[in-house]
Amino acid sequence: MIAYLGAFNSVYRDDLAAKWVKSCEEKKIPNSGTFSLQRVLGDPVQIRNWGLQGLPSDNFSVENAIVQSKTRRWPLFIDPQGQANKWLRTMGKENGIKILKFTEGSYLKHLEACIRQGTPVLIENVQEELDPAIEPLLQKQIVKKGASMTIKIGDTIIEYDKNFKFFLTTKLRNPHYLPEVSTKVTLLNFMITYEGLTDQLLAIVVAKENPELEIKKEELVLENARTKNKLAETENQILNVLDNSDDILGDASAIEILSAASVLTVEIEKKQEISKVVEAEIDEQRLGYKPIALRTAGLFFCIQELANIDPMYQYSLPFFTGLFVQAIADAPMAEELDERSENLNAEFLASLYRNICRSLFEKHKMIFSFLLCIKLQELAETINMAEFRYLLTGGVSLGDEMPPMPAPWLTEKSWD
Repeated sequence: MIAYLGAFNSVYRDDLAAKWVKSCEEKKIPNSGTFSLQRVLGDPVQIRNWGLQGLPSDNFSVENAIVQSKTRRWPLFIDPQGQANKWLRTMGKENGIKILKFTEGSYLKHLEACIRQGTPVLIENVQEELDPAIEPLLQKQIVKKGASMTIKIGDTIIEYDKNFKFFLTTKLRNPHYLPEVSTKVTLLNFMITYEGLTDQLLAIVVAKENPELEIKKEELVLENARTKNKLAETENQILNVLDNSDDILGDASAIEILSAASVLTVEIEKKQEISKVVEAEIDEQRLGYKPIALRTAGLFFCIQELANIDPMYQYSLPFFTGLFVQAIADAPMAEELDERSENLNAEFLASLYRNICRSLFEKHKMIFSFLLCIKLQELAETINMAEFRYLLTGGVSLGDEMPPMPAPWLTEKSWD
């Protein structure tokens, strides 16, 4: 999964994992019945920290983050919506991450300085070809001499700090990397998923409509992360004491540490029980806004499909969320949540239609209206998808069941 599946979407990854499990069962290899990268390699404390740093909370994004942390090759993120870029910037902020582009004249000098100092580097807006100058870095041609490590970049040999980290991101929606590139990096598909976008839009609408609820939710997430960190530290402390003590019963300080750890563990578990109850209450209140988030996320994927009509029609996620935030502000207020939801949905739909139509050719506006209509029916589950597929594919000959040809000037194919 780490070596090969980074470039694929969540549906394809899940299908493959299910096939692997099935073939394990056929060959009577013991397994857990389902495969989850998050369960096998994920560290809950680290995942929580990534979430606080801006990583979308859906399973697909978490899997990508785990892959980039475990892979031996440097990761290249396919990131048209800029989600990975934003997360990497936040994650690397405390280590002074350096943001570079291949188009900058002095980027190699900065890169060399960062390799020496162990500062993380993010190269953004990568195209389908990488600069040959970073070849030794991609292939990790590091030479060990005694305690020091060196690497040759261009004509200069520089010291290599083992804390150095390197990330690449591209905004291309569907890049085609040649084998000589894709074998040197780990490609990670960071295109936004329906679940991930729904979570983000839910957070936006709750923060605007009921700010206290969202603040509570964020505080709870932070508190949970802190208690989980404490619990992990306590467990490590206990293991450390057990590892270093020859006679644990005769070691007064070891007994003291274990007693304190035991008390702290009980306290943390109590806190976690309370926070679970509070979290359930908050989530129940947030559920009222979930239909708005689901519908809006569906509309985003609807406008993404316009790129199939003309590659010029590409819309960024910040632009889309900006429209959504504006619609929340402009929609008429209402006492009841249902009525407010209707107002908000109607306002956003009209705003989206107006703003997208500005960038469309006249001949494509009707197609866009049709796409919107179908997407809304699909989300409301009021459309028969078999009929819709028949409408799109059509032209399949019905053989003997065909009604007779109405006029001689029609060809058989046209009548079909």
